[in-house]
Amino acid sequence: MLPVSAPRSSEPPASAYAAWGVVCIVWGTTYLAIRIALESIPPGLLAGMRFATAGTLLCGYVIARGDRLPPRSAWPVQGLIGVLMLGIGNGLIVVAEQWIPSGIAAVSVASAPFWMTGIDAWRGGERLTARAATGFVIGFSGIVMLLWPDLHLDDGGGGSFVLGIVLGQLACFGWSIGSSLSKRVTVHGHILGASALQQLFGGLTMLAIGLAVGEWRDVSFTARTLSAELYLVAFGSLGAYSSYIYALQRLPISTVSLYAYVNPIIAVVLGTLIAKEPFGPRIVLAAGMVLGGIAVVRSVPLEIRSSKAAEVTK
Repeated sequence: MLPVSAPRSSEPPASAYAAWGVVCIVWGTTYLAIRIALESIPPGLLAGMRFATAGTLLCGYVIARGDRLPPRSAWPVQGLIGVLMLGIGNGLIVVAEQWIPSGIAAVSVASAPFWMTGIDAWRGGERLTARAATGFVIGFSGIVMLLWPDLHLDDGGGGSFVLGIVLGQLACFGWSIGSSLSKRVTVHGHILGASALQQLFGGLTMLAIGLAVGEWRDVSFTARTLSAELYLVAFGSLGAYSSYIYALQRLPISTVSLYAYVNPIIAVVLGTLIAKEPFGPRIVLAAGMVLGGIAVVRSVPLEIRSSKAAEVTK
């Protein structure tokens, strides 16, 4: 579990990059877990149970170790962040995976760095340089090359496919706004508490939506889907989401957003190992482009538009 607070310095601590690495690896596996869980759990209840459970457990952990949750005055904004990032961001991806392959969902999420960095720059944060933009384009081109064979409309469900793509972009938009807001308002001494509240409020929102549309009538659990749901709670939420909030406070948002480029690589590796999918030259070249795009972005010193914007996160 991440430390609740950490000293700030001019250089990000190694733990921030370690947390970012957890996000890159673990969230790369959750596409498969979501697809498995959807076999018998409708999307609203799937996401709702996942985040409400994780948020409740994390609240209990924070209180049990003698720490405090964020003050009540901060709960509304933390709830808003939870709805934006988890209700809209993750929730719409879960809905979209009913109609589009998990690989296509990964392509949709791979556009998150553009949304996140663009929104953050618009709000007065990190200024996007031409070189950084070039790195994003290189990385995204690698993602498209990686999944190009799957980028086609199914003759029998083209409308659903397009809807899934649109939902994926709306998910990125909600996630990006929530991430930018979280970076600015989350107090460093309350990172785990903020993660707990965001997941609790986001999960309760999705549960309410799922129950309102009657998803409870279609819920059933098998050993396979229950295992996938528990994996999402333990690793995708308690571990990776808390790591994401931690990394978001200590690394440039353009750096953190690059997890969206790494996740599809993990998904391809899983497909190769578990589904026996081929690992050919196209995949090697695409992976090289993704990693190259990350290297270009990481080599760019990001400009801060104003000292005031930098101070907001302190």
